[in-house]
Amino acid sequence: MSNRFVEQGLRAPVNLTWEVTLACNLACRHCLSSSGHAAPRELDTREALALVGEMHQAGVFQVNFGGGEPFLRPDFVGILEACHDRGLMTCISTNGTLLDGPLVDRLSRTGLVALQVSLDGARAETCDRLRGTGTFDRAVQAVRLLAASPIPTSINAVLTRPNAEEVPRLHDLAASLGVSLRVSRFRPSGRGEENWEDLRPSAAQLLGFSEWLSGRGDVRTGDSFFSLTPQQRQGLGLNLCGAAKLTCCVGPEGDVYPCAFLQREEFRAGSLRERRFQEIWDDSAVLRSFRGLRIHSCEECQRFDRCHGGCPAVAYHLGRGVGGGDPECLVNCVSTLDAEPGAPNTPAAVRGVVLPPRATPVA
Repeated sequence: MSNRFVEQGLRAPVNLTWEVTLACNLACRHCLSSSGHAAPRELDTREALALVGEMHQAGVFQVNFGGGEPFLRPDFVGILEACHDRGLMTCISTNGTLLDGPLVDRLSRTGLVALQVSLDGARAETCDRLRGTGTFDRAVQAVRLLAASPIPTSINAVLTRPNAEEVPRLHDLAASLGVSLRVSRFRPSGRGEENWEDLRPSAAQLLGFSEWLSGRGDVRTGDSFFSLTPQQRQGLGLNLCGAAKLTCCVGPEGDVYPCAFLQREEFRAGSLRERRFQEIWDDSAVLRSFRGLRIHSCEECQRFDRCHGGCPAVAYHLGRGVGGGDPECLVNCVSTLDAEPGAPNTPAAVRGVVLPPRATPVA
């Protein structure tokens, strides 16, 4: 798909993230939304089913369900089946702790669902440090159940300082279980903001991940990782932020945002309790502003055509504003690493990346 058409925004999101509840039975240190207790006014069943109809009418292709833990919502499977009845593809991000044989069998009755099970380390010690005692074993058990079913399944890991060196082993673990691996970016939102300094990957770890990723076409990442993507992976997906162009987020209480990592009042595009989804998508000033967003500070960089300034949410949460350029891009990582006394050599996959004229590296 041409970037030119993406930047204009499509008539409906290709995929939509729906945080169906903030309720969660875990308290992960890097949680994007500080999940734990349900939000005070979460959409009820009637409102949720009405949204399913509106998404179908708008032409949404896929709904990515998250939270919180979606399976803690009593009516979640009914909402899921309402999507399938209308031909909507679905993907569920889950911690896996509530999955059992009967539930997996029920989910297997349609070809319109995929699951991502969160697993943040190749060792129980690493994963449990981030997600809670016993979570590694319970997640692996859930993956085994899913791998024995026809449901497309992946392990989803958030790249952090404690687990960065374990990603290759996690890739091997996923392969041994018969599933794929997806690596997501850690952002300082929600509980992640509280633990940012402890969990933030170092520049060396980010560059090491980029080098490893260059030879792994089977590993999926979100579009925000294009700020770290080596040239070898440029043909594998979108190389710019899709917020308000290809995707958006619906929060637990029916508020619409450009993406799941910008669920702040200033980015609230509208409420589904006040307006229909299509009206918000078409007319919201917030969404229009993201479609017109240009990262001017990065335009002279030699990598601009590969990442277009990276992730606005990371830039926002680190105090640069959504138009400030991604502080963790390859160029800034190389600059930071090269400035460190006794720093290791720049990885081969990103060697030759240099700071462009007049660019200012961000620590």
